[in-house]
Amino acid sequence: MLTLKLINEDTERVIRGLEKKHFAGAADAVAEVQATDRRRREAQQQLDQLLAESKKKAAEIGALMKQGLRAEAEEAKAAVAQLKEKAKELETTMDEAQKDLTTQLCQIPNIPYDEVPEGRAAEDNHVVKSNLRECKPGDTVGNWDMNPALGIENPLPHWELAKKYNLIDFDLGVKITGAGFPVYIGKGAQLQRALINFFLDQARQAGYTEIMPPTVVNTASGYGTGQLPDKEGQMYHAEVDDLYLIPTAEVPVTNIYRDVILDEKDLPIKNCAYTQCFRREAGSYGKDVRGLNRLHEFSKIEIVRIDKPEHSKQSHSEMLAHVEGLLQKLELPYRILLLCGGDQSFTSAICYDFEVFSEAQQRWLEVSSVSNFDTYQANRLKCRYRPEGSKKPELCHTLNGSALALPRIVAALLENNQTPEGIRIPKALQPYTGFDMID
Repeated sequence: MLTLKLINEDTERVIRGLEKKHFAGAADAVAEVQATDRRRREAQQQLDQLLAESKKKAAEIGALMKQGLRAEAEEAKAAVAQLKEKAKELETTMDEAQKDLTTQLCQIPNIPYDEVPEGRAAEDNHVVKSNLRECKPGDTVGNWDMNPALGIENPLPHWELAKKYNLIDFDLGVKITGAGFPVYIGKGAQLQRALINFFLDQARQAGYTEIMPPTVVNTASGYGTGQLPDKEGQMYHAEVDDLYLIPTAEVPVTNIYRDVILDEKDLPIKNCAYTQCFRREAGSYGKDVRGLNRLHEFSKIEIVRIDKPEHSKQSHSEMLAHVEGLLQKLELPYRILLLCGGDQSFTSAICYDFEVFSEAQQRWLEVSSVSNFDTYQANRLKCRYRPEGSKKPELCHTLNGSALALPRIVAALLENNQTPEGIRIPKALQPYTGFDMID
């Protein structure tokens, strides 16, 4: 969440940032937070004065008793008792104000960086890079007209290829669980495992430490990274134990550092994790969610960084280069989008999406989002570091990205590499699959 220091000292910038995200009632929300903060601080100030007065009166009681002034001592005792009652009332006022303040802050999204473009929806996102053509400043998804010509005659969509080569059984998944839970079979399962190992090996070679976290988390973890309360309806909730199935490994891996003070010399921290991910995707239907386009359960490798503020932009650039390198090695047509303010997530300060082209569907599929959250998550997590030579800890910056999410990568690999003889496996992946063709 945003810090009170930022809200109080740079109010106009916060309001402008919230308006860039098209957050309704930005000025009113900020004013409400400031009013609640004033109420809390006023109660704190009064409490401090009462406690000081109570301490002074308590000291007087002993002196009065020594002087034999029992009646005066009893009056002083009564006065101290009254002060303690008032102090309890002020403590209650402070607690209530703090709860209100936390609730209000949690409902305000992060503000975007200055370089984030204006815009309300996906068509306003800027296309900043592609391996198809050089991008011009101001290129947006809405005016982008470049689709690759892969030279595949009458390409089949991946769900038909999956059936033709017995790779994925969507109907069997419906039988076992429900829609959005496919069953991978034979070379389809091997391709999944090959991609997981390939992505993990690439991350490890780039200096990331592999983590194998739980795939269920408690409420505090969901709150820490901002999934709760913002995306509560999109998460699977085990109500008896009050645990949530993770929508991404970002949640458990980042929460490793909840309530932790790191040393500056330990930064940046670079972790990666493979997990199954679970998203309800309530209300999703139609052709855009067919096959692997949108699932309730899917495999994903996540890269997570914890860094000091002055280095986090460099970390973000390195993460973007890492994800781009994966797509290049998989020989996929891709483009990189800088998301506009209105299409950013609740928690991000800046986010780049990576999309690959689906030949049979003639559409672009998002396969990764790489985000810098500035101090927004760290403030929720109380994730801090102590600068060298300083006693006072400061908030870290947190970053994460998919490297990569498997379903749409598999969809693009199948569709873009189909030949009359079968489906070609990219060269970089062949040592992991053990075969160079699905036939």
